[in-house]
Amino acid sequence: MTYAITQTCCNDATCVAVCPVNCIHPTPEERAFGSTEMLHIDPRACIDCGACADACPVDAIFPVDSLSAGQREYADINAAYYEGAEPLAAEVEGPNFHAWGEPVFERNLPSDFGPLRVAVVGTGPAGMYAAQDLLLHTAAEVTLIDRLPVAGGLVRYGVAPDHPATKKVGDTFSRFHSHPRVRMHLGIEVGRDVTAEELSAHHDAVVYAVGASTDRRLGVPGEDKPGCLSATAFVAWYNAHPEAAAQGVDLSAERVVVVGNGNVALDVARILVADPEALAATDIAAHALDALRASRVREVVVLGRRGPEDAAYTRSELLALKHVPGVELVVDDHDPRTAAVIDAAGAGDRAGALKGLARVRTDAAYPTGGERRIVLRFHSEIREIRGEGDGVSSVRVTDGGGDGDGGGTADLGAGLLLRAIGYRGIPVPGLPFDEASGTVPHEGGRVAGVPGSYVVGWIKRGPSGGIGANRTCAAETVGTLLADAVAGELPAPTGDAKAFRRLARQRNRRVVDARGLAAIDRAERDRGRRDGRPRVKLATVEELVATARSGRLLRLTR
Repeated sequence: MTYAITQTCCNDATCVAVCPVNCIHPTPEERAFGSTEMLHIDPRACIDCGACADACPVDAIFPVDSLSAGQREYADINAAYYEGAEPLAAEVEGPNFHAWGEPVFERNLPSDFGPLRVAVVGTGPAGMYAAQDLLLHTAAEVTLIDRLPVAGGLVRYGVAPDHPATKKVGDTFSRFHSHPRVRMHLGIEVGRDVTAEELSAHHDAVVYAVGASTDRRLGVPGEDKPGCLSATAFVAWYNAHPEAAAQGVDLSAERVVVVGNGNVALDVARILVADPEALAATDIAAHALDALRASRVREVVVLGRRGPEDAAYTRSELLALKHVPGVELVVDDHDPRTAAVIDAAGAGDRAGALKGLARVRTDAAYPTGGERRIVLRFHSEIREIRGEGDGVSSVRVTDGGGDGDGGGTADLGAGLLLRAIGYRGIPVPGLPFDEASGTVPHEGGRVAGVPGSYVVGWIKRGPSGGIGANRTCAAETVGTLLADAVAGELPAPTGDAKAFRRLARQRNRRVVDARGLAAIDRAERDRGRRDGRPRVKLATVEELVATARSGRLLRLTR
């Protein structure tokens, strides 16, 4: 028996480090690392030890014999990655299974170096990988800062609620929230409560992990209608983000159009037509669950400007979409190029995953009756969003022909449009900003022209790569920071940790610390237990702050 890596692979390569036979690839040392959608286990070399499954932070690795019906194709995907490659040969004789390289300690400080005080702005995966690196490799003291009164970032507010395994990476990060060398200040926003200069004055270095919090626009007529939303806003709505209005989404129409064909587009399409009772077992926002139970949506049309061979979603996310209970996945064949590419695709090609799906034609009218469905419509570019008054009634798109310019146009009846065409970073007050890329200019994570300031994650490299990509990104940034420290290039702080704590609380009386965060976590889990759910999230800043305060006071009075 062998093991296989499945859909929820986070690519952070924790499994690679523990494999005794070096059968998981690509490794961080290989050129392909970061360019493949997932890691793969070689079934010819796997010895069935299970070390990778134990180490996986997102429960993505299972014995092949135990894979569910919807996961069985991942055994073939893992094996196909090694087709044509020579099987691994025994590299050494003796008790070791393969030759291990000399240990390398790239990110550390000399033993006589005093502890650094580093602020990390942002508590999502990028920020927490950086904090973890600092805490595990050095004696650094870390100040965790987030503009929201709760930690988690993308894991809490970006991962779809029906992907609970992916959310488990948050458990890995949460163990550092109460680390003895960590101080937490949640609800503090740089540029509003404290300046970048003040933050630097109280720390040896500052790492900004603020992500890409806004979205790209379509630039077509009608985009500003209330019935046209960003996928960013929709994801925030169903994940109980405190800045998302509970009543902000109208699901009274039978058809929704989603523009874009990345993983976020597939996420929002799946949530729109999923069985609400299945979602009731997740941590989806209570207001979103109520809205989805009353929803009239029967069909979601996902528009892709290019063909299926160039789709931005990962193959694993598409395969998962084929197994959503009660939902039919079909392909719109309005353009002959779509069918031609699918028919010619190999089994391992992205377009090959679409073989066997029904092919339909979407028209102006809403679907009536029948199974809920998701329609993948390629070679279709949006031209205009139409509707009387404030609402959306139809979407004008390019339609067929295969002549390179999209042929004519067609109007698809729809009551809601979600744009999912990418995220974009916003300027951080006090740091330089590249408007073209939506990132902070840097060299290996070092902010250009601002000594002692660093970036990690999407604000550093742009909105690409999933959760695990932040691990290697953080390693580079932390390595640069420590090299600067050894070289004596970090500005000396003028204030200490206590002075920063006083400053933060003077500027914002509602700061949440580690005890307050623990109180929020307990309260949400308690609410979840009452409803048979993993947790019921507190959905407003006021609820979060009040719960943090009440829980902290209760502990202090015991």
